[in-house]
Amino acid sequence: MKVSLITLLFAFWTLGSWTQVSSFIDEVDPNIGAAHSRWFFYTPAANPFGMAKPAASTNGHYGNKWGWEAVGYDQRHTSIESFVNFHEFQIGGVAVMPSVANLQTTPGSLESPDEGYRSRFSRESELAQPGYYRVKLDDYDIMAELTSTPRVALHRYTFPESKQAHLIFDIGNRQGESGAVTDAFVHRVSETRFEGFVQTLPEYVKNYQPGAQVKMYFVAELDHSPKGFGTFVGKETQPSSESVQGPGCGMYFNFETKENESVTVKIGLSYTSIANARLNLKTEAADLDFDQAKKQAQDYWNSMLGRIAIDGGQAADRIKFYTGLYHALLGRGLASDCNGAYVKNNGVIGQIPLDENEQPLYHHYNTDAVWGAFWNLTQLWGIAYPDYLNEFVNCQLDIYRDCGWLADGIASSKFVSGVGTNFMGQVIASAYNRGIRNYPVDLAFEAVWRNETGWQNRPQGVGKADTQVFLERGYVPYAENTAYYTGSSAEASQFSASHTLEYSFSAYAAAQMAQSLQKDSAYKQLIALSSGWEKLFDPSTGFIRPKDIQGNFLDNFDPYQVWRGFQEGNAYQYTFYVPHDPEGLIKKIGRKKFTQRLDTLFLKAQETAFGGGKTIDAFAGLQNVYNHGNQPSLHIAWLFNFSGAPWLTQKWVRQICHEFYGNDGIHGYGYGQDEDQGQLGAWYVMASMGLFDVKGGSDAEPNLQLGTPLFQKVRIQLHPDFYPGQEFVIEVKGNPATQNYIHSATFNGKSHTNFQLSWDDFIKGGRLILNASDEPNKRWGTK
Repeated sequence: MKVSLITLLFAFWTLGSWTQVSSFIDEVDPNIGAAHSRWFFYTPAANPFGMAKPAASTNGHYGNKWGWEAVGYDQRHTSIESFVNFHEFQIGGVAVMPSVANLQTTPGSLESPDEGYRSRFSRESELAQPGYYRVKLDDYDIMAELTSTPRVALHRYTFPESKQAHLIFDIGNRQGESGAVTDAFVHRVSETRFEGFVQTLPEYVKNYQPGAQVKMYFVAELDHSPKGFGTFVGKETQPSSESVQGPGCGMYFNFETKENESVTVKIGLSYTSIANARLNLKTEAADLDFDQAKKQAQDYWNSMLGRIAIDGGQAADRIKFYTGLYHALLGRGLASDCNGAYVKNNGVIGQIPLDENEQPLYHHYNTDAVWGAFWNLTQLWGIAYPDYLNEFVNCQLDIYRDCGWLADGIASSKFVSGVGTNFMGQVIASAYNRGIRNYPVDLAFEAVWRNETGWQNRPQGVGKADTQVFLERGYVPYAENTAYYTGSSAEASQFSASHTLEYSFSAYAAAQMAQSLQKDSAYKQLIALSSGWEKLFDPSTGFIRPKDIQGNFLDNFDPYQVWRGFQEGNAYQYTFYVPHDPEGLIKKIGRKKFTQRLDTLFLKAQETAFGGGKTIDAFAGLQNVYNHGNQPSLHIAWLFNFSGAPWLTQKWVRQICHEFYGNDGIHGYGYGQDEDQGQLGAWYVMASMGLFDVKGGSDAEPNLQLGTPLFQKVRIQLHPDFYPGQEFVIEVKGNPATQNYIHSATFNGKSHTNFQLSWDDFIKGGRLILNASDEPNKRWGTK
């Protein structure tokens, strides 16, 4: 992942012409929402989309029971146990910890830090920025600093004067979402270099691809020769031992340090081999010292964040904006090496095609499920990062070539479906619809078609285990299913109604791609499937309602009830899950009734800050009428645009931005809500710019719905490899901090009265001027 010439040009343009922000990284606060946060979330020293994510961990070795719960770094904790280098969905490992005095080789507990090598710390000594992290370890008087290149972690530890200074490399223990360690190895190969691996069995891999495991390799290089070394397994140490293998193993190095003497370690990482970890280290960091790597990382962050420049508005909102953008560029990290090697689903090493300069044409990435990502991440990537979205598609097509299926979520190419569905077809179709097509299009449609209609010998790990019954009936019937991760079989599903709605939506996206490619037979079948939601609409209640195997609506229906037909939500929320046909849903409910019902819903949701209130739990808002802390609700506030009341979209989107999102460790993305790899942050970025697509790019000719930005100006750089325009600028006339409503608008000097702007107009660039007002203009955007 090289910083290309065009990226640097983007950076120079941004930093040279935008006066509001002298350095975009200064507007990011990684500690926002850092209580009850997911494993990837707190990794400030990483590069954008980096493999190396060295970060402080307060409870990473505790692991988590189901594989998804919050673990790693919690703002409420007062001690740090180590600094871990791999941080991805279902992936974690290779921990480092400095210490002085007596050597300890286990981390100890949060309740009793002195029992292990962990150390207390204070927030006052902590500095977190994109590309850099620093904290004082109070128990040892050691300053710890972290930075990275895309595939190399750099640690610098500044010690007090001590004859008993140590660096502890804890390799063989569970970290975060990694799951149990099944094997580990570390070997000293020279006075200052050592290498090894850790192999784990993540909970999701264990359930979605039984027998598969995730292996992480490393090569580490010290800049100081140690005075001594040894290995350990748990608390048992072996001084002067040069290698050790097995769960619980690690290696330590002893130093005699002067006051303020620093020891730096560079750690090359890889998922394929020790040799490629060594190559990554040599290629990216052989000639870099710590400060040079830090500058390079922060310059890269500035260039990526600076693709969207904002001016004006409230300082707190600008910090929310760039912190959200930071998380959207952080969550899904590199999985391939600098030479294009990657791990195939079956464990064999694959190779990305190379260009004429022997450089990979694209890269591979790890990813959580893209459940709901079409309302945040993929929209944002399409707008400002089409180069990354294009790479993401190519990565998925390699997986399709390798195993015959698109993967909903992957950890080093192993299946980690996440929620038992699969929206990767929608992601690919939406990229195609947006004109992002630098990949084999025929193969892409083949993969999309199979994802939507293939059921024979479909692996559990690619999701949609109930595809066959959806094809046969046009909806999925309900049956209780105790399978925790999928809840589905070929005949029925615990999540029958939500699956019907999801499959209808993704079929629609695939249908538009089929029609564009003149695949008429496929189009007809897919567009018929896209109306499956209608089979579950109950006119007597006005809700989407699950049906049983016999085709009857379930009795004892409670629209607040979670899990009975609905995954991580209920009928109040999921009834609005018809993003591809909002007009059809509005017609069934009635336009006036629809608007009134939606407005009442948000009045009720506001009582709990549009989520779970102040309860710190990822699922706190599941039973509410609206839950911004989880994906199924994220488009609902924008539906007023389609019912003839766009001013209510402008009102409620603004309220969600102000009340759900906060600026501190506890109140960040809700109160400890589930920020799945940048999705809630990306939603805020889209909403605060006043841009959104309810259909998530699924239309053959996509549109962007308009809202009121929170800033005076927004300038989006359009990538020259994908779009004909240079930039798209939004300017607000009035006070965006207090004036919530659009009174009138012009686009490129002409009156604009539609609540939508076509994607084609967006990518050609131009200037959208919105005249803001205190009171709603109930005529604007209604024709």
